[in-house]
Amino acid sequence: MDEVKHLVVVGNGMAGMACVDEILKRRPPFKITVLSEEPYYNYNRILLSSVLAGEKSVEDIYINTKEWYEKNNIDLFLDCKAVDVDAKEKVVAAADGRTFHYDLLLFATGSNPFIPPIEGVSKEGVYTFRNMADACHILERCKETKKAVVIGGGLLGLEAARGILSQKVPSVAVVHLMDRLMDVQLDEVGGQFLKREIEKLGIQVLLNKNTAKLLGNGRVEGVMFKDGSIIEADMVVIACGIRPNVELAKKAGLKVTRGIEVNDRMETSDPAIFAIGECVEHRGKVYGLVAPLFEQGKVLAATITGEKGSVYEGSTLATKLKVMGIELFSAGDFKGEGPEMETIAYQDHAFGVYKKVVVHQDRVAGTILIGDASDANRFLEMIRKGERIGEKRQRLLFDVPPAVPGSPTDVMSRPDEDTICGCIGVTKGQIVAAIRQNGFKSVSEVKACTKASSGCGTCAGLVQEILKAVAGTEFQEEKKNVLCACVPFPKERIRTMIQTQRLKTVQDVLDIYGDGMGCSFCKPALSFIVDEVWLGEHQEDRSARFINDRVHANIQNDGTFSVVPRMRGGVTTPEELRKIADVAEKYKVRMVKVTGSQRLDLLGVKKEDLPNIWADLGMTSGYAYAKAVRMVKSCVGTDFCRYGTQDSISTGIDLERLLEGLYTPAKVKMGVVGCPRNCAEALVKDIGLVGIEGGWQVVIGGAAGKRVRQADILTTVKTREEALEAAQIFFQYYRENGEYIERTYDFVERLGLEKIRRETVLAPEEARKGLLERLEKARKKVVNPWAVESKKPFHPMQFKDLVLPREAEALVV
Repeated sequence: MDEVKHLVVVGNGMAGMACVDEILKRRPPFKITVLSEEPYYNYNRILLSSVLAGEKSVEDIYINTKEWYEKNNIDLFLDCKAVDVDAKEKVVAAADGRTFHYDLLLFATGSNPFIPPIEGVSKEGVYTFRNMADACHILERCKETKKAVVIGGGLLGLEAARGILSQKVPSVAVVHLMDRLMDVQLDEVGGQFLKREIEKLGIQVLLNKNTAKLLGNGRVEGVMFKDGSIIEADMVVIACGIRPNVELAKKAGLKVTRGIEVNDRMETSDPAIFAIGECVEHRGKVYGLVAPLFEQGKVLAATITGEKGSVYEGSTLATKLKVMGIELFSAGDFKGEGPEMETIAYQDHAFGVYKKVVVHQDRVAGTILIGDASDANRFLEMIRKGERIGEKRQRLLFDVPPAVPGSPTDVMSRPDEDTICGCIGVTKGQIVAAIRQNGFKSVSEVKACTKASSGCGTCAGLVQEILKAVAGTEFQEEKKNVLCACVPFPKERIRTMIQTQRLKTVQDVLDIYGDGMGCSFCKPALSFIVDEVWLGEHQEDRSARFINDRVHANIQNDGTFSVVPRMRGGVTTPEELRKIADVAEKYKVRMVKVTGSQRLDLLGVKKEDLPNIWADLGMTSGYAYAKAVRMVKSCVGTDFCRYGTQDSISTGIDLERLLEGLYTPAKVKMGVVGCPRNCAEALVKDIGLVGIEGGWQVVIGGAAGKRVRQADILTTVKTREEALEAAQIFFQYYRENGEYIERTYDFVERLGLEKIRRETVLAPEEARKGLLERLEKARKKVVNPWAVESKKPFHPMQFKDLVLPREAEALVV
């Protein structure tokens, strides 16, 4: 039996854990210990900007969860910083005094942020952007920031700026030393394209700016440049690149230049120590991108387990990403400045598309793609293989023929060694083998096994094509949760695009991401999303609403409308009843009906009479026509009922006052009952408060329409104030996370009760407070549309029927 060796890995990042994953596949006789300086499991650093933007939580970007470490018998020590190495005794010392003996040692220490020699970088409000702690600190600071400046116009700097902008900081500027953004990845024209697109998002870009000093008395107040100019700032983020983290390697006595020197087998100058990732230097090069790190990991895994077959010969540098929603790809020698270099280029400023291919001796040497990176993998493989373009030259940028089986563009015709996922370094052959060996039928299964498409996600289409070809008729299509064919994106992605690009009208969204027109489904949906994102601070497009929302009444089968005044908690007064009776007689209302929601409905109202009826009633709109809060139904509770245990009437009235007038993904009906007898049917409402002895139950997701569903208990609390707060927290969470026209009962089943609890009533105080604050901001923008538009219609034709001239009537179908 082979002797068990102890492998200690210093570093718990993407490179180190990808290497460990490769090692585990070879089933070596290793005991593995991982020392993590951070208090988190291995997470996807590519998605740090999504955490900063508020699009994802820490848990959302975990690559390896606690279960992965336990399943593979890995001893993980979180918050355990290695501070010294005795290579002679083979011992690693941690900051907390613990020591770890090793047989083999793997350095995966990554890199540190580079901080230029700028005076004042220690002031309060100055941050770097490199890890999860940085993202969390910046997020917290954004709450009080008015003017943010990001120093550094590379990838990290632009992603930091995007995240800060998403946090609704009023002013965000990017400062860069060079003459163009992302100067390492782009040429001059590409830099100009990117600058123009980023400025469209509302971010100020300052180029050729050398920062001299950060101003302020203890707390940053501005940035001074060497040319004497100044820009105000109450937060500064420094994102000026990275430097290999080699301090521990030096203490171990390893050979270090810029990085830890390694050979083609990823071996260091000490035969018992290996290194991988951003901390290493190979053939004089240091790599800061993800794909090379995974390529290194496969070679190192073979080396450390004794399979010295493959070697690492360096990587073709390629960058494929989305900067603030803008697709960007560059690879190889894209500058094209050498002898015999030829350039083929296309520019379209209107659509923000720039494509450039550099050709050398009939081979693709490099490329830049901005705005449309769909051909990124095709060009990357051409660069790697050095294949001649020949007759393809005339259609190199465009006119790629449709894929047919056996054609060069059919993904299954590619060699097995072709890389499909550039981020993780997964080949076509690995994906095919995983599908065949495991019988996978869905993309999510392939992703979980191979990690393909778990980086930036842009290769998901290719992964699906491979799966379709291999699985055949057993392929299972993943549900495409897009809003509409007019705007083919999921709600969450649309929400992000609206947020980051400051889109404040429905038409803006349709023009940029849709077909420019929209339809009767997606336009009202977009109206809700824009309103929900900007909390009422948007430009209302009434034409994008349903007829009911445009006239604040419910259209009936004969073209007349119904008017339902709000009666909070089902309680009214003699005065209100007299007004309703007078209005019904004055305007010859065909019917007054008591609704199942404890309100009165005036049916058969003419469209032109609506504003006058509202004015005569002098009551608030009941929103019986909208995807919004409809009502709160209540029982008499302790006021009159001998079984009542809680005051349901005043609680119901207060709940309705707190939430009335707010739009939601679908209609919301609520109920409050003073005891479990459930007289007001709170257990089949979207949100219900149920009085019990000594407290309240807050229930969610009930239904009593075409489908009957008893509500789930969200939480049990002691006071009415706690019950009202819990209801508000869930309400705002549903507003932000529900799909359009998704009722709460479907929403609860889709997300799961435990997840909803974790992210609402059991969430950290900061998260709960954030939901309540956003709800309050939206509530302050609510007005009674009946009071406003009875005096001043939104549009002159709002309450008039459209009359066509006789010659036009024939054109109407």
